[in-house]
Amino acid sequence: MSSLIVSYKNHRFPPQIIAHAVWLYFRFPLSLRLVEEMLLERGIIVSYETIRRWGRKFGPAYAKRLRRKKPSRKDVWHLDEVVISIGGQKHWLWRAVDQDGYVLDEIVQARRDTKAAKRLLVRLLKKQGLTPKRIVTDKLRSYGAAKREVMPSIEHRSHKGLNNRAENSHLPLRKRERVMQGFRSAAGLQRFISVFSALRNLFVPQSQKRSALSTQIHRMRAMAQWKAITGTAA
Repeated sequence: MSSLIVSYKNHRFPPQIIAHAVWLYFRFPLSLRLVEEMLLERGIIVSYETIRRWGRKFGPAYAKRLRRKKPSRKDVWHLDEVVISIGGQKHWLWRAVDQDGYVLDEIVQARRDTKAAKRLLVRLLKKQGLTPKRIVTDKLRSYGAAKREVMPSIEHRSHKGLNNRAENSHLPLRKRERVMQGFRSAAGLQRFISVFSALRNLFVPQSQKRSALSTQIHRMRAMAQWKAITGTAA
């Protein structure tokens, strides 16, 4: 990748600073003002509003270019939904992760019913291009009804205790929600999680039983890929 794959034309800051600011904001539980302060410590004077605009413009472009995990028919899909209050109204974040905790897809919806569960399954099938070995959910009946319509032949295990992997996948976002003091709109949340989860998929090792050395190697490779897709590799 010898040339920039993302255009930084008409931006006075160099690509390295823009990409670093976006990485800090989406990768760690930091507010925009804290990212502004961290850049200031390095002698980079930029407002948090500019960082916000960078995240909104470049974050989705970066996320689209990140290498995604290859689908497999041996995958197990863990599905779960979590309530998020936006403007005093309940919304539901529906998320699917595989057996390794890799986020496959997520969608913000105003409903928690069969129609919403079906929409998640249809998106998953379209995005993955393959059916899974089985799906695992909590006891919400909407999953079973949607599964019978979309993928009737796939095994479905419904038990709250089996779905810890999906439930645990919500925790990093909950931390960000507190730091950001909530989300202003459903569309804003959808934009944020598309980048947030893409970076988490890249940087967080899939296996928690890795040695310290293998974890460091994984992070070094992830950073190399990040610099390649942002066009900031030396």
